[in-house]
Amino acid sequence: MTDGRLVVVATPIGNLGDLSARALETLRTADVIAAEDTRRTRALLTHSDIPSGRRLVALPAHNERARVPGLVKRIASGEVVALVTDAGTPGIADPGMYLVQACIEADCLVEVVPGPSAVVAALVLSGLPTDRFVFEGFIPRRGGSRTRVLEAVATETRTVVMYEAPTRVSALLADLLVKCAADRPVAVVREITKLHEEVVRGTLRAVAAAVASARPRGEYVVVLGGAAKPKEPSADDLQTRVQAELAQAPAGTTTRAIADRVANEMGVSRRAAYAAVLTEKRRTDVGPNL
Repeated sequence: MTDGRLVVVATPIGNLGDLSARALETLRTADVIAAEDTRRTRALLTHSDIPSGRRLVALPAHNERARVPGLVKRIASGEVVALVTDAGTPGIADPGMYLVQACIEADCLVEVVPGPSAVVAALVLSGLPTDRFVFEGFIPRRGGSRTRVLEAVATETRTVVMYEAPTRVSALLADLLVKCAADRPVAVVREITKLHEEVVRGTLRAVAAAVASARPRGEYVVVLGGAAKPKEPSADDLQTRVQAELAQAPAGTTTRAIADRVANEMGVSRRAAYAAVLTEKRRTDVGPNL
């Protein structure tokens, strides 16, 4: 094992004062700085009085895979490579994932300098439940893939965090309004940590209308509250379903098979469904066929 390593460095998502002391030191001493956009990173380094020289190499999303082997080779030879993206934490809807994976496969050391992340910042600002959440990144723009993702979001019971461009945020909210309940809670956050930071909170219907009437500008994060969990069927509902299944089940159908069908249709546990089928069979003097 050499002293070479990859250091994933989180950079500010707006306010440059959020660049940590450890991040500054890493960028100052790294042999190589792999950047999503060298122009953006050079501006950050200049602001922080860090010389860049020839240390800056480009690692844009469109050809990250092609440039990874060269960087891994440099790390394996003993160099320290700092990885940064335009803003926030690399690898989160930004380049970096493939480089990290390649370094791990090559047995190169990988470290992280944690810091700003629009996902976490928007989630906290939203005021929505944070104990369980999912990150969808940028929703597909069109076609069947967009429909499938939106349908999955519509039934997701955890808080959902999504990124969207200013020119498409209104369309995203309009599509969510078609798929989801109009009173589902949502927060639209833009320009996090910047001068014009803004959070619009409310129901999906109200927030969609507010955003549609505003001039879109800045970077947007949409945080959607989870869908209401399906209501548990009552004991009477379960009994009625069991009675119907028993009445139409072919002769010789096992109790377990009937219980499995009831459990799948009603969203109850197989144990509860099995017990209900046994109870109904006993009530009607039909012995269970195990």
